[in-house]
Amino acid sequence: MYALGRLKTGEMNKTEKAYAEYLESLKQAGAIAWYRFEGVKLRLADNTFYTPDFAVMSAAGTMEMHEVKGHWMDDAKVKIKVAAEMYPFRFIAIKAKAKKDGGGWDMQLF
Repeated sequence: MYALGRLKTGEMNKTEKAYAEYLESLKQAGAIAWYRFEGVKLRLADNTFYTPDFAVMSAAGTMEMHEVKGHWMDDAKVKIKVAAEMYPFRFIAIKAKAKKDGGGWDMQLF
């Protein structure tokens, strides 16, 4: 299975746009202080980097890295696991729930 054409850096896909709207609602409600799409780039090894979809600062000031996926490829899981071992951030995998299942977001901590 291959990705059907990657978007340019800084461009969101449909799922990421929906999640950005969700984050904006959390920001307006005071639940988070800040978020940025592709705002952080983490070095995992020589010539190997991981850019989480969203860097998010909670209202309490803790940093989280949110990865939004429709489908998880093995290399993406490896990168988020390695990053979670190397960096002092909370890493969260986000997957959209189907509308028939009530919508919203499933979240998995790494």
